[in-house]
Amino acid sequence: MADENNQEKKSSNKFTIMKDDPIDGHPGYSGGGAFSLENMSPLIVDPNEDRVWVDMGAMHARSEVEKRIKFVTDQEEVPNGKPYWIVWVTVERGEHGPYYYGVAACYLEVDREARRGYKVLAEHVNRMDKSLKGKIILEHMDDHSKALLRDFLKDFNEQYWELSTDELKDVLK
Repeated sequence: MADENNQEKKSSNKFTIMKDDPIDGHPGYSGGGAFSLENMSPLIVDPNEDRVWVDMGAMHARSEVEKRIKFVTDQEEVPNGKPYWIVWVTVERGEHGPYYYGVAACYLEVDREARRGYKVLAEHVNRMDKSLKGKIILEHMDDHSKALLRDFLKDFNEQYWELSTDELKDVLK
């Protein structure tokens, strides 16, 4: 029974990985100024509940955590906020197969009862961009959240983890 529940949980945690290039083979398109979010997935790390999950709604600030919340940029306006991390994970295909290419985290707090939250939208956009460019930005995360993230990434796909950079593995030790 426990294995069934784990399988069910695993199947609901899906990354968007390695789609076909929609402009591949188009002779008149040079690709200038275009980028794709197809290889990126947002993870939510909830250190209070020891939970990590994929939430594609975060791509448009509509994750489970963000829905029906008014966000402010002053953390003091959310004194009873619960901490979360949105982690932008980009997967690329290397010589030996797919791996975690860029991983960048953003902090937010949410007070469900007050329907208020703290986040800096510019930081989220910039971290998303850094992940797409293969940057690892996780140093500001607390150790517990890093451990949750590391375990999730390893459990999701051991091969992706093994093929990832030493930089990612070192930051998440």
